[in-house]
Amino acid sequence: MDFYQWLADAAQRNGSLLCVGLDTRLDRLPAGETLFDFNRRIVDATRDLVCAYKPNSAFYEVAGPEGLKDLRRTVAYVHEVANVPVILDAKRGDIGSTAEAYARAAFQTWGADALTVSPYLGGDSVAPFTAHAGRGVFVLCHTSNPGATDLQTLPCQGRPLFEIVAEKGAAWGTGLVVGATYPQALARVRALAPEAWILLPGIGAQGGDLAAALAAGLRADGLGLVINSSREVLYAPDPRQAALGLRDRIEAGRIEVAARAAPAATPGDGLSLALFDIGAVQFGRFTLASGQESPIYMDLRLLASHPAVLRRVAQAYARLVSDRGLAGADVCLAAIPYAALPIGTAVAMELDLPLVYPRKEAKAYGTARQVEGQFRRGDRAVVLDDLVTTGGSKLAAIEPLQAAGLEVQDVVVLIDREQGGRQELAAAGYRLHAVLGLRQILDELVAAGRIDAGRRDEVAAFLWGG
Repeated sequence: MDFYQWLADAAQRNGSLLCVGLDTRLDRLPAGETLFDFNRRIVDATRDLVCAYKPNSAFYEVAGPEGLKDLRRTVAYVHEVANVPVILDAKRGDIGSTAEAYARAAFQTWGADALTVSPYLGGDSVAPFTAHAGRGVFVLCHTSNPGATDLQTLPCQGRPLFEIVAEKGAAWGTGLVVGATYPQALARVRALAPEAWILLPGIGAQGGDLAAALAAGLRADGLGLVINSSREVLYAPDPRQAALGLRDRIEAGRIEVAARAAPAATPGDGLSLALFDIGAVQFGRFTLASGQESPIYMDLRLLASHPAVLRRVAQAYARLVSDRGLAGADVCLAAIPYAALPIGTAVAMELDLPLVYPRKEAKAYGTARQVEGQFRRGDRAVVLDDLVTTGGSKLAAIEPLQAAGLEVQDVVVLIDREQGGRQELAAAGYRLHAVLGLRQILDELVAAGRIDAGRRDEVAAFLWGG
């Protein structure tokens, strides 16, 4: 598999842009452990939390022949148990047969999937590395160390040298190494190389700001960054927890950037990808309450844990309610527990409308109400829920609302599974409004490369018979 596709697949599968740098030091090994023993423990603890691993060759070369054996064993073990690519950080740079020998050493002898390369000898020094089909190359562009500005920002043809390197790298089809410690340079590199993968050191001990780096460096598709962390994971008391915390911080920041950068222009615009990215739309094998095995599962309760996406969802509901003329002075929103309660609260704040909700049964104490919240008899209630399948649960929720004196005509959901809910509600006299249809979600996920057409067709066959 092509390195960059493998990298993208791993990032999406593990929900992670984190790369753990295996910069394993001999002087920090526990007694009796080899470099490989240490690395194996790290890989076992983090293999489902990363998009790649990045051993630095210097820490293995300094250990001599045994160290190089451990490097090869580490690469093979990552491939065997983690199914993610390995980036060898060696910063090679030479021309002709020497560069070719470096390339063969990295890709064939050590088994690496990508290599860091210095481009400062020019295009003929990079070509022997890019000539290896399916392998990745990351050229040094604007590195994270303080001395990067000694040379990389010097004026060249009227602009900083690193900008020319970024353009050359994009033309060569390589990735780029840009330090998180220089977010303005990172933003400039992203503008010059909008499709490139960027290897990002400098988060953690070097002081790089994660939020600023994500805002500056992410591609339009929410990918494109390989965010390296070494010491913070390798030498943490609990490496798995350290990696998990960093992975989740990256993912939360990525979602926040996407929410700010791509606000929905119309109800539902861009939400399919956001829902998939937070795990609210999942694919696999799931047992339903009926006992059937489904290839898709939607867990919109997760929205409460992702405020940026919840905000976008609320805005989409609010636009739909407004566009359909459902708001008014005599209108309240009625959210169906439980999934729709945080959604309804957010929508109520967007529209500045009161919120009520029906209980499954009246309280046996206090006010003994079955409908919570303030309203007047005769008010119109717009019913909100997360999704609709057959419509049965909506009809059950509408009954106590109407018994309490509210008038109900409209039901608004985020997702219509398109399995008869609209028709069942219409037969009972209610109108369904959906931000997204499930067919639309599937098509958008295919178009964005999140799933393939085969997965979409599998879901369609299960839900609708093809």
